[in-house]
This record gives sequence, C-alpha cells and structure tokens, in this order.
Amino acid sequence: MFGSSKPVVLSYGRPRSRWALPPWLVLLVLGAVAGAAGVIYVQEKHLPPRLSASASTELRNAYEQADAQRQRLTADLAEATKRLDASLTESKRLADELAATRAGTEKLRQDLEFTADALPPDPRGGTIEVRAARFVRKGAGLFYEVALTRGAGAKPMNAVLQLTITGDGAGPAESRVVSKPLSISVGSHEVARGTQPLPEGFRPRQAAITVLDRAEGRQLGMRVMFVK
Repeated sequence: MFGSSKPVVLSYGRPRSRWALPPWLVLLVLGAVAGAAGVIYVQEKHLPPRLSASASTELRNAYEQADAQRQRLTADLAEATKRLDASLTESKRLADELAATRAGTEKLRQDLEFTADALPPDPRGGTIEVRAARFVRKGAGLFYEVALTRGAGAKPMNAVLQLTITGDGAGPAESRVVSKPLSISVGSHEVARGTQPLPEGFRPRQAAITVLDRAEGRQLGMRVMFVK
C-alpha cells in the first residue's frame, strides 16, 4: 500500500493513431497535386494542343524539306551574286574600252580635220570641194580615195561621186571608162573609197572626179586629177 507508486498520465481527447501522417507531409502532397493539376490546366486551356506522333513526324519532315529548300536558295543566291559580280566586272571593262575607243575616235577626227585643212584648196571651188585624191592599180581595177570637204560644221549632205577615167587602151586610140555613181554623205569632210574595174590592157592617165546631188543631177563639185 505504501510501496513505490507509478506516475499517473492524464490524457485529454482521443488518442493519436500510430499510422497518422504528419501535417507537413500532407501539405506537401497537396501542393504537388495542385501543381500538377495547374500544369495540366494550363496545357489544356491556354497552350497549343500537343501533337500526336504522326503530326510530329509530318512537322519534322516539313522542317527538313524547308531547310533543304533554304540551303538550295542560299546556294542559288550565292551563284547569282557571283554571276552579277562577273557581269559588273565585264560591264566596267567594256565601258573602259568604249571610253578608250571614243577617245581614239575623237583623236582621229581631229587628225582628219587637221589633215583636211592642210590639203591644197580645190581650184574650182564648188558646194563640195575635191581636195585630194589617190589612185592605186590593183589587179584589173583601180582603187581610189577622194578627200571631200564642205567647211567646218557643215551638216551631212547626200550626194553621188562619179569618175571618168581616160587613158590608153589596147589600140592606139584614147579610151575612157565611166564609173557607176557612188552614193556618199558629205559633212564637213569625207573620204570616199572604191575600186573601179578597168578593161584588159587599159592604162589610166587621169580621172575627172565629179560630185552630183543625184545621179545625172546638178554638179556640186568637180576636179581632174592625174593617175600615177
């Protein structure tokens, strides 16, 4: 009765089961479930729908085709750029050559004007002056060059040039050869060239150079030159 006594435990409410979960674990599980539900909700309601396997394959194939097309277009662009650069280089070269040709032509024109002005004047004068002529035998023909002038700054005028060549033929009598009218255009100066066939055995001595406004028309200039 007065021996050792055991402690007395006072208990209020229902006793807790040994299998009860701690509150923090419950909150953790609930948070994970809520997060997963939120992700699913956002994916279903606000994000684009997820693709199926076949749709993903089609999309991947389309991407590969588009990438191949892009690479082809890039190669075509590079080739076109190369051709364009080559064309620009060629255009520059042609432009430089054209400029050089124009400069050379201008120099030749100035030289020709100087030479024409230095030639002896035409004694007969006329609308078109016959300033000089050169004749060269070539085979059975007579090659000729005739320098004509009308004055500086004259506009081109259409005319015809005709030669009357006299000389010695095969017989003792004097022979004459008349050329066909040669159409020319005479500005401030012009050099007419041609070849007149000659009969066999004909030896030319002189040529009358006549300039007409048209065949058998009005005479614009005339001069007789010796054939050497």
